[in-house]
Amino acid sequence: MFKGFASDNNSGVHPALLKAMEDANQGHVVGYGNDPFTAKAIDIFKEKFGAATEVFFVFNGTGANVLSLSTLTQSFNSIICAETAHIQEDECGAPEKFTGCKLIPVEPVNGKVTPEAILPHLKGFDFEHHSQPKVISISQVTEMGTIYSPEEIKTLADLAHKHDMYLHMDGARIANAAVALDMDFRAFTIDCGVDVLSFGGTKNGMMMGEAVLFFNPELTKQTKYLRKQSMQLYSKMRFVGAQFIAYLENDLWKETASHSNKMAKLLEAEVAKIPQIKITQPVSANGVFAIVPKEIIEPLRERFFFYTWDEIQSEVRWMTSFDTTEEEIYAFVELIKELLN
Repeated sequence: MFKGFASDNNSGVHPALLKAMEDANQGHVVGYGNDPFTAKAIDIFKEKFGAATEVFFVFNGTGANVLSLSTLTQSFNSIICAETAHIQEDECGAPEKFTGCKLIPVEPVNGKVTPEAILPHLKGFDFEHHSQPKVISISQVTEMGTIYSPEEIKTLADLAHKHDMYLHMDGARIANAAVALDMDFRAFTIDCGVDVLSFGGTKNGMMMGEAVLFFNPELTKQTKYLRKQSMQLYSKMRFVGAQFIAYLENDLWKETASHSNKMAKLLEAEVAKIPQIKITQPVSANGVFAIVPKEIIEPLRERFFFYTWDEIQSEVRWMTSFDTTEEEIYAFVELIKELLN
């Protein structure tokens, strides 16, 4: 089986995480998170983010975002996000369905939400005919492969808090962001005013399971019920906990994310040498966006599958993963050259 550049979701599971699940697959433990593996994983998150952090494990990224937003809102609220945000484009309306809230998409700058785009929507407070703005949601890494600086995050958090709102971060690729920023997780989350974080692992080598981290325990009085209602309470939770222990305890997350980021930079450097290819976004994490001649897309995809991001502009997205190799990068670039010639 050959690999491609469509998505880091398409990669397999890191062997160390498979081994962690195998090691946890002994005997019986109490289900639904009342097991020693889940308890230890929660303790590790508290060590990294602070003792007051409340941790809820879920199945997937959509579940993490829905649980985060459901906890923060009521159905008469609105959630402001980028037009390109995963909650807007790729979750089949799940945030609207489960929260009842109105999503307000704004035009991003290089994938990032700006205060200037948000301010026109901060209106109608205490006016019963208007949905009440309650959450600003950002993605770190963004859907365009770009990264918010701590200063940008703090500015958005301050804006949210000034209006009695919350800042939610979709951290599906948070490990890639931490590596790119050369910071620990809390330096650009809780320390910058993020209220709730969807902490991803699946795109960076895990089999399944994400974590929702609340940095104010007062917010979570009903979260366990919302998790159950939204079908995100896993009975055999130990296998999520065991993965997170192996993922976090010895910085496996950093090893895998560093590699995928490095492979993206290598891909960027190699395709930048080809005059017919135009890179459209800064390559900050593990995604490369580029405009390529339309005639080579289909034959290129037959060997290395990937997605077209913007068909009109012939812009494609190439994602690298923890298991991408240098040989695959060079083979991909050589095929591009052959097809162009």
